Amino acid sequence: MNKVASASFAGAVLEWYDFFIFGTAAALVFGPLFFPSEDRLTGIIAAFAASAVGFLARPLGGLVFGHFGDRVGRKKSLLATLVIIGVATTLIGCLPTYEQVGIWAPILLSVLRLLQGFGLGGEYAGAALLTIEHAPEGKRGFWGSVPQSAAAAGVLLATGVFALVMQLPEDAVFSWGWRIPFLLSSIMMVVGLVIRFNITETPDFKKAVEEAAGKPSRPPLLILLKESPRALLLTIGARLAETTASNVINTFTIVYVSSQLALDRSIPLRGVLIASAIGIFMCPLVGWLSDRVGRRTMYVVGAGFMALFAFPYFMLLNTQNVTLIFVAMVMAFNFGQMTMFAVQPTFFSELFGAGVRYTGLSIAYQFSAIFGGFSPLIAASLLKFGGGEPWYVAIFLAVVCLVSLICAVVVKAGALPVSAALGKPAALRGNL
Repeated sequence: MNKVASASFAGAVLEWYDFFIFGTAAALVFGPLFFPSEDRLTGIIAAFAASAVGFLARPLGGLVFGHFGDRVGRKKSLLATLVIIGVATTLIGCLPTYEQVGIWAPILLSVLRLLQGFGLGGEYAGAALLTIEHAPEGKRGFWGSVPQSAAAAGVLLATGVFALVMQLPEDAVFSWGWRIPFLLSSIMMVVGLVIRFNITETPDFKKAVEEAAGKPSRPPLLILLKESPRALLLTIGARLAETTASNVINTFTIVYVSSQLALDRSIPLRGVLIASAIGIFMCPLVGWLSDRVGRRTMYVVGAGFMALFAFPYFMLLNTQNVTLIFVAMVMAFNFGQMTMFAVQPTFFSELFGAGVRYTGLSIAYQFSAIFGGFSPLIAASLLKFGGGEPWYVAIFLAVVCLVSLICAVVVKAGALPVSAALGKPAALRGNL
């Protein structure tokens, strides 16, 4: 389990790093570089729109790699996603800017963002299932949370690299410094490939293949749509709170604190660093607790906390006190977003049989990610609509979290049987 979890964690860190550096760059440098405008906030909104484009491709990636992950194996799909997102990220670091090639700059940036999203669309479910399906019964919550902590590590790494880059003179940052975080992905991709080549296929998938030998098969997606549309809708709804909170905390907050509150941009970056560092350890702790009190319980706690904390969060930011800003970001990230994120893959995957699990988990996660991807854009627009006051953003965040809380309470594993796409029905297991 240590070897499997380490391999899953290492690959996931790379892919989350690649995806998060785009969001960080959108908040800090992409506006003037690719979307120049006399109004700084308008340029930032345009950069967030380009960032959101990547989320549109994630469902397609989830469908494609979910299908192949359920038919040919988790390992092969994970190797493909690693290459796609690594190459796309490296190429972003080589792009010319708007000043150099005009409108082609934002077009090429958006295309590569689409490729990033397509690759990450197949990564989440595969990395999670790699550990969950290897893990012993009674410990799947803990082991399933290990690759989830890779997201916090990816945020930490992406923000840390950008924090170092931002120490350069401003001219250097906007001429060549911003490229460094993207070009580093090429080195990390090679390391990730070496690690993932040495992992084995999961026991659950092997068993599904054996059971399906000689039996007719149907595409996993068709089975899901026919037998459990309710499961898909409820899991998509349940995840909205986590993806929205993540993008508001990790991306929109950087803009709000640095632009609207006119504080040094290193402050929100350090806040994300501290919150992410704690999140690496918070994630497995929540997973361990979920093995004892249930996945649903922990998920509801996270969604409920985030709904209640939406207004206090912005109140603490508005104090412009650095310590209180850090406290707000740490609490929102770890007690809200990370508490939900830690148990998501185990909670959701236990709703589906092994033969359709990769597809089901991918669809649930990636379709909700479309909404999450537009959250910074929605938040920035609400901020402008509110005359620079964040209360419409707080209402937006609280309402989304309440919707997810209701979905998490309503969803029931026992009422959602799903046939294995590779053969006979797979039994539902797990402590919900």
